[in-house]
Amino acid sequence: MKLEEVKDIQKIERIGAHSHIRGLGLNDCLDARYCSEGMIGQMSARKAAGIVLRMIKEGRISGRAILLAGQPGTGKTAIAMGIAKALGEDTPFTHISGSEVYSLEMSKTEALTQAFRRSIGVRVKEESEVIEGEVVEIEIERFQEKDATTNNKKVGKMILKTTEMETLYDLGNKMIEALQKENITAGDVICIDKGTGKITKIGKSFARSKDYDAMDPNTHFVQCPEGELQKRKEVVHTVTLHDIDAINSRTQGFLALFSGDTGEIKNEIREHIDMKINEWQEDEKAEIVPGVLFIDEVHMLDIECFSYLNRALESEQSPIVIMATNRGITHIRGTDYKAPHGIPLDLLDRTLIIPTYPYKHEDIRKILEQRAEEEDVEIDEFAKELLCKIASESSLRYSLHLITLANLVAKKRKATEVTVQDVRRVYNLFIDVKRSTQYLIEYQNEFMFSELPKDDESVKDQESVDEKRENQEKKQIVDKGNANENMSHYIYRLFIYCFFCISIVQINKIFYNFFHPLRHCHNSPQLVYICSNITNILS
Repeated sequence: MKLEEVKDIQKIERIGAHSHIRGLGLNDCLDARYCSEGMIGQMSARKAAGIVLRMIKEGRISGRAILLAGQPGTGKTAIAMGIAKALGEDTPFTHISGSEVYSLEMSKTEALTQAFRRSIGVRVKEESEVIEGEVVEIEIERFQEKDATTNNKKVGKMILKTTEMETLYDLGNKMIEALQKENITAGDVICIDKGTGKITKIGKSFARSKDYDAMDPNTHFVQCPEGELQKRKEVVHTVTLHDIDAINSRTQGFLALFSGDTGEIKNEIREHIDMKINEWQEDEKAEIVPGVLFIDEVHMLDIECFSYLNRALESEQSPIVIMATNRGITHIRGTDYKAPHGIPLDLLDRTLIIPTYPYKHEDIRKILEQRAEEEDVEIDEFAKELLCKIASESSLRYSLHLITLANLVAKKRKATEVTVQDVRRVYNLFIDVKRSTQYLIEYQNEFMFSELPKDDESVKDQESVDEKRENQEKKQIVDKGNANENMSHYIYRLFIYCFFCISIVQINKIFYNFFHPLRHCHNSPQLVYICSNITNILS
């Protein structure tokens, strides 16, 4: 008897940087839980995002702009992904980067316009006649037509029933092929659209549940439909304005939705589409669904794009714009002026700013544990502490990258968990930004096109953060010493001045006591006159 090794079935899903996020992790009172739905820490930012999310769902905040501002690696994109997950699939969510608007094929404003209209949904309602019931029996027959050149065609019959009626239907060749494609058998509850002929399998009837000993885990049972077989059912389709623009922009425009080559769309087409949608809204056939446009690295936009955003945010059909940046006070792209976050002040005045703060040690440890669980990696406690220390000294992203690399090293030596030695090995193999910068400063003369002197300002800007902090501390100590020295000099001078004043007063008293008795000397009138004048002066 030959035994074969059965391998475990591995997941085909790709693990991304934010694949573990399922929402914002808030309770019913919009208070953020410390660890929930893949989100950790940033309690105030998540609560603010939850308030924005609630207003988005209620339709009260369309045409507003939200700015997520914080240092790199503080969870700005994670919060935006949490908002997207919490909104669901019905609300359009578009994620672009600030550098995506620059293309040789279309202008910057056209790229932003398409992103805006891709973030606005149109919910179209229509009524269609459907046949809904439980399949009782299906009979399929073949027959040969008189023309021998044609292939055999199939005809058949199908019996559908509800709780109140039962009807026999004749089936043609296309309907039989559709039934075979959906694998419809007796006992299935189906829905047939009379307009398009589309067959939808709803589930299996509870009445047939006892007929099966084993079933697929995806099989679910439903009740037999009630009422008549033919019904009028309201169907809701959700499309975006950009999809409608692309379809109406040219012949076979729907193919551009799959290829992505939509090109520039004329404004006249968009105006006609907006007029038609307004008519549908008045007739209650359609409903506008404001979505979310997330622009990451918004500081990469130039002054023309910011000017377009100012106008687009004030239009009637505008989505909620969420922007993220990690810049401080820097130049606005395309100008020589500086502004907070690299964004003009008039646009900043229209935004609600949500700040994010650096993670604490406990937050970093929890994030590392969650990512290790997501990537199915076992890490011991000492390795976790080392990764937390690396994340604090360099960056959180670098520490997260080391988890996968250390796991590969551990698997190479056939270990079940990652240890400190594995982390140290990959830490020495792959350097972070600080060590790379220090290496370039140390060996800059040996690289090509690195002929700048060491005291050049561009080289000084590449110093490590620790050296800058040390220089600042030294400067503070020197300034404090200079202040103390200046204070001692001031006190010394004040003391000399007081001593001089006291000495003058004492000398004045001595002369006064000496010349005052001489005024009454009658032997010499001149001496009396002189002593009197001196005494008056001293007094």
